[in-house]
Amino acid sequence: MNARLDHRNPLVFDTHELGRRPGALQRLTRTIDAPKEFGLQGVIGVPEGAPVELELRLESVMEGVLVTGTARARAEGECVRCLEPLGLELEADFQEMFSYPDADDRGRVIAEPGDDAEDDEDRLFIEDGLFDLEPVLRDAVVLALPMQPVCQEDCPGLCSQCGARLADDPDHHHDAVDIRWAALQGLAETIQDGEKDEMSGAEAGVDEKQEK
Repeated sequence: MNARLDHRNPLVFDTHELGRRPGALQRLTRTIDAPKEFGLQGVIGVPEGAPVELELRLESVMEGVLVTGTARARAEGECVRCLEPLGLELEADFQEMFSYPDADDRGRVIAEPGDDAEDDEDRLFIEDGLFDLEPVLRDAVVLALPMQPVCQEDCPGLCSQCGARLADDPDHHHDAVDIRWAALQGLAETIQDGEKDEMSGAEAGVDEKQEK
C-alpha cells in the first residue's frame, strides 16, 4: 500500500464521483508542473516545472478503476552526436489498473487485502478513493523518450580529430597522412637535426682555431 495520499497533489486523482458502478466513466483534463527528474536522467527529459498536459479517461470496473490517458509536454536534452541542445514535443500514452484494496483480481471482496505480497508489489491501489498517477506517468514518459536523441536524423556529429561540429562546416576535413610515411618523415627530420648540430659544432671549432 502507498503512503497516505494528499488530494492537493496535482498528480493525485479522486474517484469518489465514479463510485463502484462498473461501466461508469469520467473524462478529465489537467495541466501540471513536471516533477523533478522527469525523463532519462542526464540524457533527455521534461524540465522540472514545465507544463505537462494530461487527458485522462477513468472507467470503473469490478476490481478497481482503469485509467487510460495521454501526456503531452516538451522535452529537452542534448544531441548524442554533436552535443548541441535539442528539444522535442513529447506525447506519451499509458493505461493502468488501480485496484480496490479489498478486491481480488476478479473484483470479489476479500477479507484481508495484501495476503499475496508478491502480487501486491506489482499492483497499484486506490486509497480512500484516491490514486497517485506519478509512477505510471514517469514510466510512460521514459518509454516515449528516445534513448539516443539527435538534433536531426542525419546529424554528422563532431570531427574525431579536432571536435569541430561537422554540420556547421560540411567541407571540414584533415589531410590524411600515411602513418608509414609519417614515421619516415620523423626519422628524416631527426637525422637532419643531427646533421645541423654536427655542422654547428664544426663551425664552432673553426672559429676557435681562427681566434688562436
